[in-house]
Amino acid sequence: MYIGFALALLCAVAAVGSGLGYRFGLWHFRIGFEILKWSFFLSGATLLILLACMFFLQTKTRADSIIGITGIVICLVLVYVPYSWKKTLDAYPYIHDVTTDTVNPPDFVVVGQLRTADDHSIEYDGLEVAELQVKAYPDIKTLTIDGSIEKIVQLAESVLNDMNLELVSVDIESGRIEAVATSFLFGFKDDMVIRVTETDGAQVKIDVRSKSRVGKSDLGQNAKRIRRFMEGLTAHEVGA
Repeated sequence: MYIGFALALLCAVAAVGSGLGYRFGLWHFRIGFEILKWSFFLSGATLLILLACMFFLQTKTRADSIIGITGIVICLVLVYVPYSWKKTLDAYPYIHDVTTDTVNPPDFVVVGQLRTADDHSIEYDGLEVAELQVKAYPDIKTLTIDGSIEKIVQLAESVLNDMNLELVSVDIESGRIEAVATSFLFGFKDDMVIRVTETDGAQVKIDVRSKSRVGKSDLGQNAKRIRRFMEGLTAHEVGA
């Protein structure tokens, strides 16, 4: 029982450490994924051991039962994680670059200098990605609202701060804001750019682009981020 509990704790530490190790530069994220994968496999085996102990061990103290149940809960959580990720992966298109303007997407200028040779290029991924995006996220479109470039850039800056993104560049003159989002465990970086341009009237067009630095699928995070930004901007604009 106690060995099973110790293995469950080891799996939990390995799962958390897999991401933190990459985040702090100890290993490549692919190594982190391997550690994560094997921690899931081991947690599955440990779950079976603990269940067998709980059902077939003839003499158990109260402490044994608490230890066993706690270990089972830990293993169940760890086993559920890859299932949840696989379900999420299947639910979204295999892309990592999302924009409101697939014909003339906003360019990354400053954040491009933060990318390494191992990261994805800042160039737009092209027609195939655009088609997948339009099919999966038909609501991701250019937003047109009343206001000046200066006003909307300031509102956009406020929304990004509310989203806890790291602002990299705010250029009111060109109507451009660039920011970086960082994931919780692995610390993956997704770059975001907002482009504000004038229309013929008293309105401005707002285009947004969010692109992951690594990975083939973003698990829908870039689209969610753009939606959250647009919703926040609209709420700020209405309340202004």
